[in-house]
Amino acid sequence: MKDRKRPGFGKQLAELHRWNAWLVVVLAVSGLVLSWGAARGWLGEGRVWIKQLHIYIGLITGIVLVLYAPLLKRHLKQLRGRHGQRGNLAFVVLLLLGWLASGIVLWQLRHLPPRWATNALVVHDLLTWVGLPYAAYHSITRMRWAKKPARRAVRTDEGAAAAGGPDAKRPYAGGLHPAASPQPWMTRRQFIRSAVGVALAAAVLPSFFRWMGGSLVSTSGSGNIAADETDANRMLPAPQPLPDSANVIGGGAKGSFRLYTVTPLPHFDSDTWRFTIGGLVDQPATLTWEQFLEIKRKVQVSDFHCVTGWSVYGNTWEGIPLAQLLDAAGVQAGAQYVKFYSGDGEYTDALSLEQARMKDVLVAVLHDGKPIHRDYGGPVRLIVPGMYAYKSVKWLDRIELIDRPHIGYWEERGYDNDAWVKA
Repeated sequence: MKDRKRPGFGKQLAELHRWNAWLVVVLAVSGLVLSWGAARGWLGEGRVWIKQLHIYIGLITGIVLVLYAPLLKRHLKQLRGRHGQRGNLAFVVLLLLGWLASGIVLWQLRHLPPRWATNALVVHDLLTWVGLPYAAYHSITRMRWAKKPARRAVRTDEGAAAAGGPDAKRPYAGGLHPAASPQPWMTRRQFIRSAVGVALAAAVLPSFFRWMGGSLVSTSGSGNIAADETDANRMLPAPQPLPDSANVIGGGAKGSFRLYTVTPLPHFDSDTWRFTIGGLVDQPATLTWEQFLEIKRKVQVSDFHCVTGWSVYGNTWEGIPLAQLLDAAGVQAGAQYVKFYSGDGEYTDALSLEQARMKDVLVAVLHDGKPIHRDYGGPVRLIVPGMYAYKSVKWLDRIELIDRPHIGYWEERGYDNDAWVKA
C-alpha cells in the first residue's frame, strides 16, 4: 500500500490560512457577544457556554500557530522582496500571539494577581479594536471581485492586447493610441481598498477613542461612578459625606468601571424606596431613605475586581458595615447564610454568615465622597472587596437571613460560588 502523498507547501499554507480565518471569525463573533452588556441577561447560562467556546477556539488558534511555526522560515523566503506581504504576515502573527497570551491570562485570572488580568484585558481589547477592522479590510480587499485587473477603468497597452480588445493592434490616426494613454491616478482596486479603509475607520474610530478614554486614559482620578445631574435616581436628601469620604482618603479611584446589568436599568425615588432586613432575625425592619441615612456609617479604601478581568483601585467607599446591620437586627441561632436582593427584582446572591461578617463587607452609599450613580448600583450597593464583583450586589434593597445555602443569579448560570480574588 502506497503512503499518502504529503500535501505541497503551498497547500499546507492555504489550509492553515483557511482554518485560521474561520477560527478568527468564531472568536470575533463570540467575543463581541461576550462584551455586549445588554446580552448578559437574555443569554443567561448560554453566556457561560459561549465563554467556554471562546476559550477553546482560542486554544485551537494556538495549535494552528504551532503547526505554522515549522513553515515560517520557508514562507519568509518566498516573500523575499515583498515588503507589504511580509509586514502583513508579521502583523497577523503578532496579533494572534497577543490575543492568545492575553486570553490565557484572562482565562486563568483566578490563579494570578488582579493587575495581570487588568493589563491583559486592556491588551486583549486593544488588539481586538485594531485586529478586527484589519481582518475585515484584509478580507474584503482580497475578494476576487475586488482585484480583477480586467475591470480597471483604463487599460494599458499590454492590458488591452492581453484582453484581446478590438483596438489592441489597430493603428490610431491621432498619433497616440487610446490604449497607450496614461492610467488614471487610482485604479479600481485602489479605489475599493481606499473606500473600504475609510468606511471602516469612520465606523470604528469614534468608539475606539471612547474606549481609549475609558480604559487607557482613566489611570487616576474618578472611576466614573460618581453621581451627577444625569443620575436617574431621585434620592433626597443626598447623604452627607464624612470627612474622610469628602477628602477622598483613597486618592480617587484609579481605573474605569464597566457597566453590566442583567435587566433594564432600574431607577429609584426616595419617596418609595425602602430597605428591608428580615428572615431569621429578632428585629426585622423596613427603613425609609431618611431612616437609612441616620444609621452610623464608616469609610474604607478598597479595590474592586470583576471576574471579566478589569479592576478599579483605591476606591473610597462610605457606608454601613454589614456586620453592624446584622448585629442591630439580632441574628437567630438557626441562621447560616445571608441572602441579598437587588432592586431590579431579578438579581440575588448570598454569603455565608462568616463571610458576611468580614470587617470590609460594606453596604455602601457613597463612592469617592459622592452618591453612587444609578448606573453603577446606587443608591445602595453591597461591596465585598475580597471577592469578585458578582458578589457585590447592585441596587441592594433587601437582606434576608436564611438557614440553607442560596445559589445566586450567576452561580445558577455556571459561575463559581467560590468568588475569592487571589491576594
